[in-house]
Amino acid sequence: MFLRLIADNFTRRPRRKLLTAAALSLGMAVATAALSVSLDVGDRLAKEFRSLGANLVVTPEADSLPIEIGGADYRPVNAGAYLPEADLPKIKTVFWHNNIVAFAPVLEVRALALLFSVRGEGQEPGDWVQNTPWIENAALIGTWADYPISLADGNEFRTGIEKTSPWWQIDGRWFSGGNRECVVGAAFARKNNVKVGDAISLAIGAAWRQGKWSLPAQRQQLVTKIPSPFRVTGIVSSSGPEDDAILVSLEEAQFLAQKQGLYRKLYVSALTKPEDDFARRDPKSMNSDELERWSCSPYVSSIAYSIKQVLPGSDVRVIRRVADGEGKILTRVRILLWLVTLASLLAAALAVGASSAASVIERRGEIGLMKALGAGSATVGWLLAAEQLLLALVGGCIGYGLGLLLARILGTKIFGVPPAPSLLVLGIVLVLAAGVTLLGSALPLRRAAHYDPAPILRGE
Repeated sequence: MFLRLIADNFTRRPRRKLLTAAALSLGMAVATAALSVSLDVGDRLAKEFRSLGANLVVTPEADSLPIEIGGADYRPVNAGAYLPEADLPKIKTVFWHNNIVAFAPVLEVRALALLFSVRGEGQEPGDWVQNTPWIENAALIGTWADYPISLADGNEFRTGIEKTSPWWQIDGRWFSGGNRECVVGAAFARKNNVKVGDAISLAIGAAWRQGKWSLPAQRQQLVTKIPSPFRVTGIVSSSGPEDDAILVSLEEAQFLAQKQGLYRKLYVSALTKPEDDFARRDPKSMNSDELERWSCSPYVSSIAYSIKQVLPGSDVRVIRRVADGEGKILTRVRILLWLVTLASLLAAALAVGASSAASVIERRGEIGLMKALGAGSATVGWLLAAEQLLLALVGGCIGYGLGLLLARILGTKIFGVPPAPSLLVLGIVLVLAAGVTLLGSALPLRRAAHYDPAPILRGE
């Protein structure tokens, strides 16, 4: 009988129910879209933020004490400590190894550079045309461009400066290891009139004092016996010190500097979640439970701690300007989405309340008759509440479908990829629809449950 009364009410008053369902559907559609994007926005923005560059830097622990002002690190870059390249695959063995997007070791040295234009195939010295005298104190950076690493599980991981600094712009292509190729910075290329296809001969002398070559005879010997040149494959713009440098493979820089198997600095790009006060605590001050919770959260500081454990003698620091910027933007985006969701829920609650109040006024006679026949206030209240909850179920399902369409449009426009449908969001939306409906209908239903049937039946 209870279900029959609910079904009969739906068939006799479809217009009012359609208006209520429409209000709920619109509110739940906005909530669905906001929740879907909010659940997905962390991973999406984290991936987008990786275009800002690396958020971790690894240096030898034996370096001088760090000097950090305003998030910028001012420790000397020419300290004498180095780290072994052989330990780098261990980075992909940490707990958050799937969050390590890329890393690139760097070895910075100073060199002599001799520039050539190349004629013909450029294979013989006769094909080279010298452009300038030897350039002294040229900045030389050895790194990986697109480098394959064999992992312990048998898989191959490709990494390098292309992935840690994807925002760098290159005219041409990156060098490939083992082919004696190089990339030059845009400022260096403009200053020395270097073009793609030219060649650069590089050498490092033993008599280097105070930034200058001290033996002209050695320099003359190098000119007489020119080392095999590096072909310029690209010109890179980074808006950083790389614009004034020559970039070669790490192996070539190690050979020139006689630092085989070593590197000076490592840049790591990792997917992280915004840090809170708990994340910024010193792990040494945590108890075992707190340390486990901290380690099992992808904070940038916890990932840095994990990397330090597998790279002996290293100091892993967070590039705060990048990490803090990511956290602030992500937090603000999520706050905006939650505000939109709350606004849509409030609007839906007001619409449901107005519709419910009008429906109760229309059904005063029916409610009075039910109470006159023996229905108690609780029974009347449960009947009206059940009708509203059925409306919430219908409106929630329709709103979820509309919200998925809206989320798909927003996700595609903002991130290029729509968020995946989630049963979790469906459950949350149905609960929200029920809560909004009961909240909006609470006052009208309370008044209806306490109606006195006598005045109503007398027509008063």
